[in-house]
Amino acid sequence: MIFITSAVWPPNSPDLNAIDYTVWSVLQERVYRTKISDVDELKRRIISKWAAVRHTVIDSAVSQWRQRLRACVRAGGGHFEHTLK
Repeated sequence: MIFITSAVWPPNSPDLNAIDYTVWSVLQERVYRTKISDVDELKRRIISKWAAVRHTVIDSAVSQWRQRLRACVRAGGGHFEHTLK
């Protein structure tokens, strides 16, 4: 097993966070599918739509992590999204 020290870990990279690179976009698309009238409705909808996210969506996002990490290393910590399939 390879351990990445904090000295070489890209800090807070959304490109390496499964929630950021996949789950938030899925949730956002579902939450904003129809117009929201107020903050309370937004809160209710976020909670409801989060509860409806299938675990397979999260599994798929997590399964991409190693590929993304390798691409990040190849890019020297720079932008790599364009290199992914």
